[in-house]
Amino acid sequence: MHDFITLGTTPYDEPCACVGEENYHERALQECNRYMKLLRTLFGTEPLGARFGVKWFDHDFGAYVEVVCYYNTELPASMDYAFRCENELPATWEG
Repeated sequence: MHDFITLGTTPYDEPCACVGEENYHERALQECNRYMKLLRTLFGTEPLGARFGVKWFDHDFGAYVEVVCYYNTELPASMDYAFRCENELPATWEG
């Protein structure tokens, strides 16, 4: 079975684009792409069954995007990777 964990759009102590701001979609996607690169630097390339992606979610103020780590519940290495990412998220762009 496939599932995912949300990881945010930027490291948790960094500012990020907010829904409703000018050019939100473009800015948020740029942040997400930069964030996925940082996560790969910190945690290594995703193992078989895991992958980073961006996912849009509906909200009362409009759609917002987050980086997610998709994983396969039948592949322990992919689950371990996803949960490690969630538990050890970086605070800053410096990691």
